[in-house]
Amino acid sequence: MLWSVTSYLLLPYVLVSLAWRALRYPAYWYRWPERFGFVRSLEGRRVIWVHAVSVGEVRSAAALIEALAERYPRHCLLVTTMTPTGSEQVRELFGQRVVHTYVPYDFPDAVNRFLDRTAPELAVIAETEFWPNLFGACRRRGIPLCLVNVRLSQASFRGYTWVGRTTRAMFAHADLICAQTRIDAQRLRNLGVRDHTIEITGNLKFDAERPRDLMTEGERLRSRWGRDRPVWIAASTHPGEERRILDAFAMLLPAYPDMLLVLVPRHPERFAAVVGLCRRRGYRVARRSVDTGALADDVNVLVGDTMGELQRLYAGADVSFIGGSLVPKGGQNPLEACAVRLPVIFGRHMFHFEEITAMLLERGAARQVHDVQSLAEAVSLYFEQPALRREAGRAAHSLIEDNRGALARTLELMAERLPQAGFTGGEIKRRDGELSLS
Repeated sequence: MLWSVTSYLLLPYVLVSLAWRALRYPAYWYRWPERFGFVRSLEGRRVIWVHAVSVGEVRSAAALIEALAERYPRHCLLVTTMTPTGSEQVRELFGQRVVHTYVPYDFPDAVNRFLDRTAPELAVIAETEFWPNLFGACRRRGIPLCLVNVRLSQASFRGYTWVGRTTRAMFAHADLICAQTRIDAQRLRNLGVRDHTIEITGNLKFDAERPRDLMTEGERLRSRWGRDRPVWIAASTHPGEERRILDAFAMLLPAYPDMLLVLVPRHPERFAAVVGLCRRRGYRVARRSVDTGALADDVNVLVGDTMGELQRLYAGADVSFIGGSLVPKGGQNPLEACAVRLPVIFGRHMFHFEEITAMLLERGAARQVHDVQSLAEAVSLYFEQPALRREAGRAAHSLIEDNRGALARTLELMAERLPQAGFTGGEIKRRDGELSLS
């Protein structure tokens, strides 16, 4: 009740925030009714609902969505997101094979309206999302609720403890919680989550499928950028990071005058601002959305201002830097870079990816930096030592291959825990020690 009252009191802030985002990224102007539960009716269809908040979560859940569609062909797959970029990613990956809407804000009437119109037989929430009313409504309606790929950083754990009573009540509605690691599982227990609902399945990001033509696309990009020039990519950057990255870039230019920096801001509403920042620094800048052909030799910075092709840009580079880590944002997913055998560099703020960070460092697949100087030194090291660069890239790729299996374990647990909902189709078989679907 307290949360419901609070959520309604926050409604003016929510509307102002939505309008402010729309001013910077016009896609936020559209489809507002969906955010209040006014979605198209799916009456008469058997629905499995998967929620993934934005681009990264959609990509992480893509293999799970594909597997659910294959196992339950008589069901309609409903995929919800919070952001327009997430919506675009759903459209790019699945086209018309799934139904997409925005998830409603966590107001009781919006939640009930959404569930009335979609009536899912199963709800799957990817990663850790805070939806007390939505989770409670699923419980009251008898909709099995699975939380998959759940991670709980130390910072998130501290935040949840501030609303411990609401947190415990919210997680109590889940039938199954698939935690990524032992640390995540223990933090859930420390919050008072019931132990019998928690299972450790690993990280679905390791099971993300790579497009078959990805490396070919990377080669094609590299031929347009210049095969002989060193290229490093700074991906998913946040405010305050681009300035530091350009400082490191300036330190490297005397030694590598033909170097290309591919700079990809995390949020599309910041594309123009980052282009302006680079130009004010005196660099010649190209934009990926416009400059799709061969780049002139004097182009210093290519701003990745397109959606859904980050991994393709990774495939064309020599070295990667992971954004959100030089500033205290917790880092972004480094595994897309690892999948194309790139050595990884990140800052000290990787608290959203603690275990992956430790694994990468242990295997020699990554280097952690603390400031502009050490960032420039790390990039230079990989440029100067191709053998080290290739070895780090191989180690990064083997990390992914060695940790696959979360998808099969998650599907197996869903079938075991939810037979009452009829979700037992498809058979899990073990081949050479690996779980697979048949």
